[in-house]
Amino acid sequence: MNLAINIKEGIGDLHFNMPVEEVSALLGKADEVEDIDNAADEPTTVLRYNDLGLTLFFEGESPVLACIDVANEDCTLFGKEVFDMDERQIVEVMVKNGYPEQDVDEEDWGERRVSFPEGNIDFFLDEGELVSIVMGA
Repeated sequence: MNLAINIKEGIGDLHFNMPVEEVSALLGKADEVEDIDNAADEPTTVLRYNDLGLTLFFEGESPVLACIDVANEDCTLFGKEVFDMDERQIVEVMVKNGYPEQDVDEEDWGERRVSFPEGNIDFFLDEGELVSIVMGA
């Protein structure tokens, strides 16, 4: 599967706002499915594809792809293997490609989050090593 990250669009053939049925037709049956019904927010369906390192979040009454969490070392960002990069290299490639503003936070669970709000993408690092990328439209 093509795992090229396209900022604010999706990853590979997965595009934000795709319905669950279309994603399932593309990727097959998910390893895990979870429905989250939070009274304060829209209902959320989570599909996990463990072998692909993808967790997909669908929101709304007619659920569409709203968020992707990727932990697959084969994914690329602007043509580069992003999981081979350190924090400095990630920042450099994002800035070079038009995303100069970033926020850095230490999460309660110990990971470091480097966020690029304009690109709606977060990079999570554990002891300097990239462990996951979370992105939205």
